[in-house]
Amino acid sequence: MTKLIFLGTSSAIPDEHHDNTHLAIVAEERRVVIDCGNNPIIRLKQAAINVCEFTDLVLTHIHPDHVGSVPLLLMDSWLMGRTKLLDIYGFDTTLECIKKMMDFYAWKAWPNFYPVKFHVVPEQEMASVLKSPEFQIHASPVHHIVPTMGLRIEFSKTGKTAAFSCDTEPCVEVVRLGRIADVLIHEASGASFGHSSAFQAGEIAQKASAKSLYLIHYPTGDSDSHSLVDEARKNYPGPIHLAEDLMELEL
Repeated sequence: MTKLIFLGTSSAIPDEHHDNTHLAIVAEERRVVIDCGNNPIIRLKQAAINVCEFTDLVLTHIHPDHVGSVPLLLMDSWLMGRTKLLDIYGFDTTLECIKKMMDFYAWKAWPNFYPVKFHVVPEQEMASVLKSPEFQIHASPVHHIVPTMGLRIEFSKTGKTAAFSCDTEPCVEVVRLGRIADVLIHEASGASFGHSSAFQAGEIAQKASAKSLYLIHYPTGDSDSHSLVDEARKNYPGPIHLAEDLMELEL
């Protein structure tokens, strides 16, 4: 069974129980990591994902809480013996920044480094990110501070669908990504420029006719995160869950 794993669920400032928001899709042929949180090596081990064997890295946007640990992930997996190709996907602006970041660390001088291939995702609605026999991933631009992609993942064996808003203000693009999705994963960091509240996430889930809502990228630490479910329920009557680190969904 293909699984979606919440590797981290916190907004920009993590705590001892919540890493920055990043996800994984684990199937027989491919293991996809979506964004790269605070300490990716530890989280991948805790999720039983072989650091040398994950196949793809999807980067939603260039903010540090989403891509700041890419150099550490690439370096540590090399030091741990990785030899297989790693495919990295993102908008052109995101990938260009990642390449500059890696050049800062002189990665081209690392001896016997494994191959890395960058794939530019067009900044258009429902652009294809990757296809495999087990699932397909599409991306749409959402409304954040920098170019950012939301995702729709369609699982071919079960016919189920998951959508991920990433960081965004409420927008019709997320409604379309989440249309009748079995799982809508929506950020709930609070209503502000480039972000959404749990109340607004519930509104998007209702408009999308999503079958369930998982709140992610929410304030942790001293914040009362459990009240977010009640806040979202004001707009959405379906099942609502507060995503937690290392929670798994079978899809």
